[in-house]
Amino acid sequence: MKLVKKQLEKDSSGFIVLVPEETEDMWHVYNLIQPGDHLKGSTIRRVQSESATGSTSSQRIHTTLTVSVLAVDFDTAGGILRISGKNMAENPYVKLGAHHTMELERGRSFTLTKASWDTIALERVDEACDVRKAADVAAIVLHEGLANVCLLTPSMTVVRQRIEVNIPRKRRGGESQQESVMRKFYDQCTQALLRHVDLSTTKVILLASPGFLREHLLAHIMAEAVRTNNRTLLDAKSKFLLVPCASGHKHALEQVLQDPTVASQLADTKAAREQQILDRFYHEMNVDPDKAPYGWEHVQKAHEMGAISILLVADSLFRSLNIGTRKQYVQLVEEVRAAGAQVAIFSTQHITGEQLSQMTGIAAITHFPVPNEEET
Repeated sequence: MKLVKKQLEKDSSGFIVLVPEETEDMWHVYNLIQPGDHLKGSTIRRVQSESATGSTSSQRIHTTLTVSVLAVDFDTAGGILRISGKNMAENPYVKLGAHHTMELERGRSFTLTKASWDTIALERVDEACDVRKAADVAAIVLHEGLANVCLLTPSMTVVRQRIEVNIPRKRRGGESQQESVMRKFYDQCTQALLRHVDLSTTKVILLASPGFLREHLLAHIMAEAVRTNNRTLLDAKSKFLLVPCASGHKHALEQVLQDPTVASQLADTKAAREQQILDRFYHEMNVDPDKAPYGWEHVQKAHEMGAISILLVADSLFRSLNIGTRKQYVQLVEEVRAAGAQVAIFSTQHITGEQLSQMTGIAAITHFPVPNEEET
């Protein structure tokens, strides 16, 4: 994300001009825009006109609109962000107060104005505009006939390509049809890797599977690199990390990230840190549940007692349509930080964030037990 301009007043009102550059940037923007905000950007409006003879025609007009946001929709697969709202400024093609749906695009600037930029929103802008936080981990999780090629960014786990091939049963004698189809399957995985992964900037490429499929895939990838004299791919051999997992489905990445070898390799990535914190929370739940409260009331009680060591929050809570609810969670984060505790905000586009959301979206690891009043 590119920050073009930032103008905030002492009361935290003001505007920020941004240019989304990657799919992950669109996710950040989705988390920034709230109903009631004002969004200014270029858009296309279909305009009807009537000729002197009375006939009507319509044409698509490029124009700039400022809308008061009513709803935000994000298509994670296509990375498309649609904002519905009412026109707030004079425009030759759109009446004041008329409804319009604006589609934000990568590479095109927009201006977002808020009555109050809270700390969570400003941190989101800082994170999105930090060029050091690009996708640096890729993964192919596979089992026979199924593979998912993924990119792990600081905020998202993006499935770039899903490969499905019907693998026939193995027959005796000579090269079986199964072996031939498996070779084609590995070739599709290799081509997907070359198409979707920047080998020069990616730090780690995870190949995860049950059995020996990951070893066979790596052998195929390296053989293809030799055959085509692909120096970039040959030089990236040391970046491949082979890890066991149960299946080729996306959720198998949870098991992959828990592997100690992977954890050590990815120690400086946001995904790994989130996984370590969540694993620690689950451990406390099993050993001493009173040191692992979750849900607003129990976490708030732990905070009031000064017991919180780490606060776990899903970013979906900050997208609440209820302004009071959003402020409630923002205030808790600020107070917990002020008390010297750690706050981990989990992206719901990561597997860890999905898991946290299933447990109300908020939890904590405490210094000492905080008994649940219902159990005492």
